[in-house]
Amino acid sequence: MDLESSSHQLLAVNLYPLCPQPKLAMGLPPHSDHGLLTILMQNDLQGLQVHHNGSWVSINPLPDSFVVNIGDHMEILSNGEYKSVLHRAVVNERATRVSIATAHGPPLQKVVVPALELVHRENRPPAYCGIKYKEYIELQHSSPLDGKSFLTHISI
Repeated sequence: MDLESSSHQLLAVNLYPLCPQPKLAMGLPPHSDHGLLTILMQNDLQGLQVHHNGSWVSINPLPDSFVVNIGDHMEILSNGEYKSVLHRAVVNERATRVSIATAHGPPLQKVVVPALELVHRENRPPAYCGIKYKEYIELQHSSPLDGKSFLTHISI
C-alpha cells in the first residue's frame, strides 16, 4: 500500500464517567473535527451537543445508529459550502457515557485547498489557503480545543 496516497483515519474512544455535578465539568470543549467526515458511535446516553442557531442542542442517540459530522477539511474542500460541525460533549449524573469516533481525512501529505471546480463554477474566490493535512492536525493538536479557531488560521 502506498502510504503517501492512502487516506488518513483516526480512531478515538472516549469515556465520560458519571459526574455528580455535571454543570461544573465538561466532557470535551466546543470544537470541530479536522477531517472530511467523522463517524460517531455512542451508547444510549445523551452527551453530544451541536451548536445550532446560537444555542447548544443535545443530540438524542438513536439505538444502533451512527452520527456523521462534516469536518474542517470538507469545509475547506467545498470552499465553505459545507460547514464543519461545531460540537461538544457534556457529562451527566446518571451513568458513564462511551463514544467511539473515527475521523476520515485525506493523505497526510495532501495539500487541501478549495476545489477549483467549485471556485470557478460559483465564481467565488477561495475562502481558505491550502495547508497540508498533517500540518493542520499538528496545529489542532498543539493548541487547546477552541471552537473552530483552527479554520481562522487559514481563512482568506
